[in-house]
Amino acid sequence: MSLSAAPPDGLAIRPAVRLRGSPALPGDKSISHRALLLALLAEGESRIGAAGDGEDVRSTAGIVAALGASVDRVAAAGGRVDYRVVSPGGHALVEPDGILDCGNSGTTTRLVTGLLAGRPVFTVLDGDASLRRRPMGRVVEPLRSMGARIAGRHNASLLPIAITGRADLAPIDYRTPVPSAQVKSAILLAGLAADGRTRVTEAVATRDHTERMLRARGISVDESTSPDGAHSVSLRGPARVLPFDEVVPADPSGAAFWLVAGAIHTDAELRLAGVSTNPTRRAIIDILRRMGAAIDETAVPTPGGEGGEPVADLVVRSSELRGIDLSPADVASAIDEIPVLALAAAVAAGTTRIRGAGELRHKESDRIAGIAAGLEALGADIRVEGDDIEIRGGRRLRGAATATLDDHRLAMTFAVAGLIAEGETVIDRPGSAVISYPGFFRDLEGVRA
Repeated sequence: MSLSAAPPDGLAIRPAVRLRGSPALPGDKSISHRALLLALLAEGESRIGAAGDGEDVRSTAGIVAALGASVDRVAAAGGRVDYRVVSPGGHALVEPDGILDCGNSGTTTRLVTGLLAGRPVFTVLDGDASLRRRPMGRVVEPLRSMGARIAGRHNASLLPIAITGRADLAPIDYRTPVPSAQVKSAILLAGLAADGRTRVTEAVATRDHTERMLRARGISVDESTSPDGAHSVSLRGPARVLPFDEVVPADPSGAAFWLVAGAIHTDAELRLAGVSTNPTRRAIIDILRRMGAAIDETAVPTPGGEGGEPVADLVVRSSELRGIDLSPADVASAIDEIPVLALAAAVAAGTTRIRGAGELRHKESDRIAGIAAGLEALGADIRVEGDDIEIRGGRRLRGAATATLDDHRLAMTFAVAGLIAEGETVIDRPGSAVISYPGFFRDLEGVRA
């Protein structure tokens, strides 16, 4: 076996002779979360096709059901699921009997906090040990300035938090100190219940799924860019969300692992079908191309028609990569893909510098420390100075034991490294991949066959 169980609870991966095939990518996690929450706010029936089925999305679905919606989940092709949600609407949410369990999902926690701030129900949000360490103050602070009543540990900066929703939130004009699609989306969801215009301004535009999906559901959302490049998004509340049928494209963050695997392997051709190429999500494709990756892109009809997410089929082949400089804006646009991009940099010729990556310290783990330790164990030349990372590429990687820190993106990154590293690479606690990509290790074995 090229991929086998390794004691005590790890996975041993040996290098692949070649890579071929079409991995069954998960539905986009960011879109799946938002589609479920907007279906909760919309009175009536919404259908969500080809959604992601990772544990994070399941956490959101569970909360939607706990707040009064009927949620039917049916297995679909490629390891995805279809949801049918029938909701009483945002004005008639049911106060849950118990704590709302967000699992490991920061997106669930932050977006639900914004949604519930303006709804007259009392709720308590909690999650696993990892989520209890993640910062929530960045969402709580602007919501409190709208009049939200939120209490919790360390002044509600850490879970668990209690939300006493109110129907009389005030609109806000808020500039985020750190660009964050989760913070922006939480404020916009709260703004749906506020009387007046709520505006969020960011130094750079972050992923815009919430804005697109709100428009599709009848909400007028305005956007503008200032001379200094700052991006503003606003809406006027109170506003009623309409039910909508959504088809979820493949997750570009899930595709990232195969794009890097194909580019760094010496004999590879991988096909990735129906990937979201949203301008605020496609940075992984564009950055890899800047590094010299051979990636073909063919646009396909957009699910949901005009106004939906742009989608393309991708083909990646073996490439000669070179090091580049990634600016803080690059990092913000590809924050979830930085771990696997660091692996690409370790194989590329020359030096890659990643600047302003501090946000990675506040994910499921300290990803800067995790990726540095893992790549160093594999033989890469990597240095960390503050929030900057320097990787001197071109070294041949060798198999080693790697620590995932129970972080799904680290687990999958080190597994991809195992496809090219000499000898055996051991991934400890690989089960964290189910957070976002339950079929990842099945696909890993499939593309090497």
